[in-house]
Amino acid sequence: MGCGSCSTGGGCTPAGCKSNGSCLTNGCSKLDVYDWLSHMDMPVNYKPFSILEIKFKGSRKEFYQNPDNVYLENGDLVVVEAATGGYDIGHVSITGELVRMQMVKRRVKEEDVLKKIYRRATPADVDKWKAAKDLEWETMHSARKLALTLNLSMKLSDVDYQADKTKATFYYTAEGRVDFRELIKKMAETFRIRIEMRQIGMRQEASRLGGIGSCGRELCCSTWLTDFKTVSTSAARYQNLSLNTLKLAGQCGKLKCCLNFELDTYMDALKHIPDNVNILKTVKGDARLQKTDIFKKLMWFSYLREESWIPLTLTRVKEIQQMNREGVLPDDLNIISELAVAPPKVLDYENVVGQDSLTRLDERNRKKKSRNKSKSKNKPGSPNGDTQAQASPATADGPREPRPERGPRSEQGPRPERGPRPEQGPRPERGPRPERGPRPEQGARPEGSVNAEQGPRPEGGGNPNRNRNKNRRNNNRPNNNNNNNRGEQPTQQ
Repeated sequence: MGCGSCSTGGGCTPAGCKSNGSCLTNGCSKLDVYDWLSHMDMPVNYKPFSILEIKFKGSRKEFYQNPDNVYLENGDLVVVEAATGGYDIGHVSITGELVRMQMVKRRVKEEDVLKKIYRRATPADVDKWKAAKDLEWETMHSARKLALTLNLSMKLSDVDYQADKTKATFYYTAEGRVDFRELIKKMAETFRIRIEMRQIGMRQEASRLGGIGSCGRELCCSTWLTDFKTVSTSAARYQNLSLNTLKLAGQCGKLKCCLNFELDTYMDALKHIPDNVNILKTVKGDARLQKTDIFKKLMWFSYLREESWIPLTLTRVKEIQQMNREGVLPDDLNIISELAVAPPKVLDYENVVGQDSLTRLDERNRKKKSRNKSKSKNKPGSPNGDTQAQASPATADGPREPRPERGPRSEQGPRPERGPRPEQGPRPERGPRPERGPRPEQGARPEGSVNAEQGPRPEGGGNPNRNRNKNRRNNNRPNNNNNNNRGEQPTQQ
């Protein structure tokens, strides 16, 4: 959400929030509250509630008196009274009757609210407040170095400066008690301000720093969760979750707070699940419990050395459990176990044109290709068109006649054995080839002239000498492949 105090970087492009959660408006602050009473019409003689809720850095909210009845709205920056002297700056979070309801929720009485609102923040107050906020990052890193030099087992997580630069609150986490008196002396000498050390837990640290949870959303503790309840591993057992610390732990390192969100629903559903049913005894053998579906009210059992799981209803499990108590063993779990089969889902429409099929376009392309192939074969100019038309009669008037069935294939006798191949003599050596003389030059051949002496070339004709030489070479080669494949006997010359 955009902030009213964020400047633009030219044109309509916002430069982004530079206040790190302490914006002048209520746009990107944590623990936002929607005032659903703001649009309601109040009576004429209604006197507005004089207490307002002011929000500061992080998740800190406090109630302040408005004695001068200054008209303020949500998001207005105001100067308020500090607890230890001086002043601080925060923005208005809630006004009107909704503040009264928040005080009842937090159990705060009107008589206990003593701090006051001084005025609206002026531009000079805002500049001084922003200058104080700019010192927090450098101050926190300097304080961490001082804690390391003193070998203190503590972790400084955040620093909150007061608007008048007279006080700084350091938030830290530690496993035990820490003696930081020497640290406070050194920090007071370094920063020249009043120091306040406040220890917080791991969950409070995560709520102040913020982050993204494993669900992909912002942390619940930094957006809307204010009260932190204890979470135990029994909450994961009741919900049939694996006891994996990496999956059950949140950003703070503790168990996730969301484990308690659905715990009551699971506890109500577990009231109908029978207890102590890890083993059911039958004549076939002992069946062990493998899985329990709480909301479907089904329990899966399996026999020893069998991979198949047998689902049983809760009523059937209670029957077998009662039979085992009386000393009776049923024959098998599958005999009486009946599961309600859900009826098939009937759609309100019928898939007439096949629009739900993902491969409908592929089938259409296949039909087009087969149709084009059949057309090309039936064309009269194609090589296979005439023969196909003569061989197969037209089927426009009726269907084709079925082909007659073939008779049994006659058995062939054994192949005759091949005789010995005759031995060929040595190939005679060829003499030297005589050299050809120069070729006489031929004159230009007139266009359209035909050699009268040479007749038309016969089909398959060519140079007869070339074919004669080719046949002679083929006869001299051994023809092992053809003889082996055809099973013919070599001819004896």
